[in-house]
Amino acid sequence: MEYKQKYEQWCNNPIIEEKDKQELKQIINNENEIKDRFYKDLEFGTAGLRGIMGIGTNRMNKYTVTKATQGLANFIKKEKKQNKGVAISYDSRNNSKEFSEQTALCLNANGIKTYIFESLRPVPELSFAVRKLGCIAGIMITASHNPPKYNGYKVYWEDGAQIVAPKDKQIIEEVNKVKDYSQIKTINKEEAIQNGLYNVIGKEIDQEYMGELKKQVLNPETIQEQANNIKIVYTPLHGTGNIPVRTILEQIGFKNVYIVPEQEKPDGNFPTVSYPNPEAEEAFELALKLAEKEDADIVLATDPDADRLGVYAKDTKTGKYMAFTGNMSAMIIAEYIISQKKEKGILPSNGVLIKSIVSTNMADAIAKQYNLELIEVLTGFKYIGEQIKIMEQTGEKEYVFGFEESYGCLVGTHARDKDGIAAVMILCEAAAFYKKQGLTLWDQMIKLYEKYGYYKEGVASITMEGADGAEKIKEIMEKLRQSKPEKIGEYNIIQIKDYNTGICRNIQKSEETKINLPKSNVLYYDLENDGWCCVRPSGTEPKIKFYMGVKAKKDTEANEKLEKLKQAVLEQIK
Repeated sequence: MEYKQKYEQWCNNPIIEEKDKQELKQIINNENEIKDRFYKDLEFGTAGLRGIMGIGTNRMNKYTVTKATQGLANFIKKEKKQNKGVAISYDSRNNSKEFSEQTALCLNANGIKTYIFESLRPVPELSFAVRKLGCIAGIMITASHNPPKYNGYKVYWEDGAQIVAPKDKQIIEEVNKVKDYSQIKTINKEEAIQNGLYNVIGKEIDQEYMGELKKQVLNPETIQEQANNIKIVYTPLHGTGNIPVRTILEQIGFKNVYIVPEQEKPDGNFPTVSYPNPEAEEAFELALKLAEKEDADIVLATDPDADRLGVYAKDTKTGKYMAFTGNMSAMIIAEYIISQKKEKGILPSNGVLIKSIVSTNMADAIAKQYNLELIEVLTGFKYIGEQIKIMEQTGEKEYVFGFEESYGCLVGTHARDKDGIAAVMILCEAAAFYKKQGLTLWDQMIKLYEKYGYYKEGVASITMEGADGAEKIKEIMEKLRQSKPEKIGEYNIIQIKDYNTGICRNIQKSEETKINLPKSNVLYYDLENDGWCCVRPSGTEPKIKFYMGVKAKKDTEANEKLEKLKQAVLEQIK
């Protein structure tokens, strides 16, 4: 059906509320806007939904949200698991609370019990609640770090991780079967409560989640000793992190925690930032001002759903606050946890460190140093969660730490997704530990570079919105697949991994081998001298992303190498 027909259908559909029809009538003369809203259905992908809020088939709204929920409900009933229930949480974004309630009532109308948080909670606590309550699934209403006009809908399965194969495809099939909005069931909230279907949760889960976090503390005596010496500045960026971060830091003993006042309260308009991304320098502007004023040791920011963490720490030599990439903060945590567990004799002999394929190769060096197995997974933390589940089921290996370059990691196994709250806690503990040795976290990062080599990574992305943008991204990936380069810049290519075909082609040996990972639209180039690059379309944003990494003996050399490689990679798509 053409987008114009879909538009007219929505304008006349009795199921669409009058106020929503009015929004559509306001764009009647805007052909481009009509096309963008109706040229496709908002895709329920392997991570759920994510899109711009508004009325239309390609927008986040009550109709697209409940259509997805009806499909999920049909799948749960097909699996005969409706009695286990679904946990639901939401972040501070506009309409998040409304979408979470509409989701719950749709599930309730299908006879599925829901456990909905009394107010906003972070992703990791939702992941924890799914397992704690014995639910079949969990739903988080969030668009993570996207701009204010976005919202999203993430689906978790009973292990607390986001859905993976084969469940992801099976749920998508059920969602796609819901062709008509009249198929979507709902129920009155009072009736749902009366029938024991709509259940509100909160403080009891908070307490148990905090209890699990505290189990991860390795040096409580060091925290007590340094509690008055360490100064921590933290911003939740108008999201869910404020209360849980303050609570855990207070409970484990930190005394000097300063919250950025302008960004403390939840606000879906994110008035102090253009978009609430802890990767962005702009997001730290107010936090760094407060850090200068208070002479803070460490400056931290979580995104709205508090699964990702950005970090700055002071350089002792210059007195300046230095930014950490997601790879760098993860390596600080990895080295701290692993070295301390080894020192205390509690590092498992069958321990595993997990990273995504686009994350730093310093992780490989750390794993080798401490005799841990290193496992690589596709981009998406659900694949790390899946590995934890496999380890639990077989008992053959033990999870130690897992991370992605995109500022997300998991300390412990209480959750099965990135946990920014736990990351704050362990980084503050590490800051106390190294302060006792006269080091800041930045000083410790330099020590890691000196120990393992200057591994430096970069990401370049090109945004291509709308139908034309999606087609252009497809063309770029096809062009790269067709080309057979032997060099990228000054680097010889050792091998090319095409995760879509599942084939690794070793150029130097002229041989092909199979890749034992799920199919994914990703190309990865292993380069000589510990260099690498990777290209993939983003799963959550209208972008094509280029990742790359180098290794050198000195900082300046690594930075120069990385910049040259970045330029060479981007040349490949011209």
